[in-house]
Amino acid sequence: MKLLQRLRKTKISSSIQYRIQPRKVKFEWQNTPVDWVPEQPFVSYFINEINMILPAGEFWFCRLYNKVLPQIQDEKLKQDVQAFIRQEAMHAQAHNSANKEYLRERQIDIQRNLDLMDFLFGKLLADQPLGLNIPKPLEHQWDLFRLGIVATVEHMTCVLGKYALYNTEWQKRGADPAMLDLVKWHGAEEIEHRTVAFDLYRHLGGGYLARYYLSVVVIAAVLGLWVDGTAHIMQQDPRFKSIRPAIYKAWIWREWYAISQRNNGLLPNPLWLISQQLGYLMPWYDPVHEAKTEDAIAYLNQSPAALRAMLKVA
Repeated sequence: MKLLQRLRKTKISSSIQYRIQPRKVKFEWQNTPVDWVPEQPFVSYFINEINMILPAGEFWFCRLYNKVLPQIQDEKLKQDVQAFIRQEAMHAQAHNSANKEYLRERQIDIQRNLDLMDFLFGKLLADQPLGLNIPKPLEHQWDLFRLGIVATVEHMTCVLGKYALYNTEWQKRGADPAMLDLVKWHGAEEIEHRTVAFDLYRHLGGGYLARYYLSVVVIAAVLGLWVDGTAHIMQQDPRFKSIRPAIYKAWIWREWYAISQRNNGLLPNPLWLISQQLGYLMPWYDPVHEAKTEDAIAYLNQSPAALRAMLKVA
């Protein structure tokens, strides 16, 4: 009966009692090497690519959520969304700082990857996709489709956030403290705001069946963009010159799988990532139960970048 009531309920409110806390951070990249996980160039490049994938997407989240903000009828959910926007904007700025002060300073050409993400989020998924006007009667459906994408992505980022937050292997191998803090801080905030995108999607009319096709689209896009971008920056490294990694070559997919099979603390297994989407497809899915907020807050309270920003303000 409770499940039926949940599925029938037309206006979903905020599903959390706590207040989401936006935080300023300051990262310092002067001493971060390209192989920020020592002797693991593949792993280092693979996670470095996240810096190129995320900023355009997170700024797009902010634009879309600001657009639909006036439609939110639940005051607590509106507060959640506003805090989510501020957190996502800070995430984008932090990864942009890594792009500018870390990757570009080490002569890695990242512009092609950034341009691809700008096209995806600035053109293809814009309010006017590819410059085309959306008819007024279809505008809400276009917004709802995009909100569904955000909700699906946010489920994946919660999964990856847990992976990063609880990861101990990178530190055991002497990982660079700044990059380690970036991925753990970001992962912890993804856990903290994990309910917002799903609550908002359902609050504005998002349906259950759409989760199926949106999951297929999002998983294919995320894995494809991740591998494609990683291959591009690997091609610039003489160590991979003879291999010439590319998304259409089996080598990079095999290597990802092999590394994660040998030690899933270095990289998440791609098949495991796909399997984690199954929970999102269940009618009773509730992101509240996907992670422990107290663990995320515990890390955020001692994040070096967050503490550094607080000292700067003081």
